[in-house]
Amino acid sequence: MSVALADELHRLGEEGSTGILRAGDGEFHLVRGTIASVGCERTIGLDRLAVEAGVATAEDWRRAGAGDPGPLLHRPQLETLALLSVFDAAYFLLASDDEPEFLATPEHWLAPVCHIAPRALVHECERRSDSDDSAWSADLVTMVPVVPARRVKRNQLLLTGSQVEVLAAADTRRSIADIARELGRTTYGCLVAVRQLTAAGVIEPPQQVNVENRGRHLTLAPTLADHEPSNTSTPHVPSLPKRIPGSLGPVRSPQGTGARSGRHAIDEEATASTQFRVTRSHPAQPEQWEQVDREILIRLRAALEELA
Repeated sequence: MSVALADELHRLGEEGSTGILRAGDGEFHLVRGTIASVGCERTIGLDRLAVEAGVATAEDWRRAGAGDPGPLLHRPQLETLALLSVFDAAYFLLASDDEPEFLATPEHWLAPVCHIAPRALVHECERRSDSDDSAWSADLVTMVPVVPARRVKRNQLLLTGSQVEVLAAADTRRSIADIARELGRTTYGCLVAVRQLTAAGVIEPPQQVNVENRGRHLTLAPTLADHEPSNTSTPHVPSLPKRIPGSLGPVRSPQGTGARSGRHAIDEEATASTQFRVTRSHPAQPEQWEQVDREILIRLRAALEELA
């Protein structure tokens, strides 16, 4: 965590400052010493969260940014979404070492519904950082694509609805930040899901993936590519299958459990409401992902949304 940025936030909070504190690829909006909004280029932002959740329209947000929030400030979900957005963006900004710069400005329009003490924000980001023992560090969310594992080594897997959704969006090209934008979820929530999927053995660790910067072209490290023959005419895109051939049965949702897709900005700590079970049916056969077309992914995603 950036000590300089945390100290500056504490100082501005104690002084009751109002303005913008810029740091790296984002900024903190302070109003009388409390934080009303935080933006970061690696996260999708409160505007997208609010539109995805049905709290506001694009026109509502444009008017609010122009100084006319109107009834938007009185919508109950806005405060919850604002908190998610602040903690999501602040986690990544506080992980950088960029020098902060403060500029006094008028009050942000979100001040009536969002006012977080800097010490509380820093404490929460420190708590989240304490669990950063995974190979997927915060600085990799835009740098490394998420690649499904070619083989699953476990006999049985239990996946939450959010984990299934993130796995379905992993196409060997999208980064964690790209997946968050695609799904309309917090980047930190997707980062946690990817860490859990990697620990379960269904996502490749980031150090085993090489990315060439020529037109977003992806190549896999030789230790992975040696397991399967290459096909130069049709690129292989590992995807979430409707079933794993031979060794694993279909992905099933437990009866009586209401699933939710996670599209509406639900945080990573509230994703345990739905679990999907993958069970072994023929242990003698090899475990590997079956390549499927995009239509299957579209139908899977539509089914998850209908369960929400």
